[in-house]
Amino acid sequence: MSAIDQPWRIPYGVADFIKLREGHEYYVDKTRYLPLLEQAGRFLFLIRPRRFGKSLLQSVMEC
Repeated sequence: MSAIDQPWRIPYGVADFIKLREGHEYYVDKTRYLPLLEQAGRFLFLIRPRRFGKSLLQSVMEC
């Protein structure tokens, strides 16, 4: 089975965007929301459960 035929894995606990993309893992691109985050102000408090993509969001913004 080639890499193209393999199903996409759910990236549980992956916080590095580059590793996620190279690891053939499922990712929903939400970069269209970045301008809204930038307009929201200087201090943001992201209320999300553990292992829910907060660090991954930071990694996406860094890349």
